[in-house]
Amino acid sequence: MGISDQTHFGVIGAGGWGTALAVVANRGGNKVTLWTRNDNVIQVVNDKRVNEFYLPDVFIDPDITITDQLMAVCHHTNFLILTVPAQSIRPMCISLSDQLPSGIPVIIASKGIERGSLSLMSEVVRGILPENPVLVLSGPNFAREVAMGLPAATVIAGQDRTIAEKIIYALGGKYFRPYYSDDVIGVQIGGAVKNVIAIASGIATGKGLGENARASLITRGLAEMARLVRIKGGKEETLSGLSGIGDLMLTCNSASSRNMALGLAIGEGKRVADLLPGKTTGLAEGTTTAESVHQLAHKLGVSMPICQTVYEILEGLTDVDNAIEALLSRPLSSE
Repeated sequence: MGISDQTHFGVIGAGGWGTALAVVANRGGNKVTLWTRNDNVIQVVNDKRVNEFYLPDVFIDPDITITDQLMAVCHHTNFLILTVPAQSIRPMCISLSDQLPSGIPVIIASKGIERGSLSLMSEVVRGILPENPVLVLSGPNFAREVAMGLPAATVIAGQDRTIAEKIIYALGGKYFRPYYSDDVIGVQIGGAVKNVIAIASGIATGKGLGENARASLITRGLAEMARLVRIKGGKEETLSGLSGIGDLMLTCNSASSRNMALGLAIGEGKRVADLLPGKTTGLAEGTTTAESVHQLAHKLGVSMPICQTVYEILEGLTDVDNAIEALLSRPLSSE
């Protein structure tokens, strides 16, 4: 295949995950343009061919172009991947609305639920870019491992299987294995809510509650996810796959997860106010998602006691000991 025939991926956001997906797309033989508004990242990548702010030990091929110009990303792009934080998706799509040609598929690789509107990321993107097919990429994927070429699997969810399979074959390879799903809702809820459950898992670990308690918490957290998926119109069975239990297991069992690490610090007795964004260098998406999940569950009448407890701890409405006592005092019922 000639250079002019290459599939072109635009990647919006040069954090760890955006950089990793740019590396994966390049590894698949595609043309890649990576966008960031951070001039320091652009300079370091151009000078050293590493993103030392987020993935300092991963080589970035010189064929990957990095820019702060949206037009350069959108021009001739076949697929656009969004990796900016969930709460930044709306303003980014507004910026893209007069740059991105209609018909170009948008792949959401960010996980979360929007504050205020309580919308899933696909709902946000469709509302602003109605002429662009919307897909979701989600799974048990730590950016560094994916970028280093360690084996990983993920899910590409979309209503149009033909478009999804083009992306799967363009990104997929021996060590990065995407699978198709038509459940855009279930895949997103799995990816968002697992961050909140991971904070709870970290708290339980930090408090020394034992492996039985943590396994029970993760399992009951999965049940909460399933209730929300069902009422939002998704498929519960989606949560038995990579974007559900797979992502939940990864995030709830590794201190490499920012959300798990945040919960661990809280469980060990550190003050929540000292751990929230602005006090630390890494953003745990679960901190903002906890608020949105709490409000969405209340709005839809869904029982999500673990997520509610995490929200109350993060907001300073209860302390860890009282929160644990409240959960353990809930009435016994059927599973």
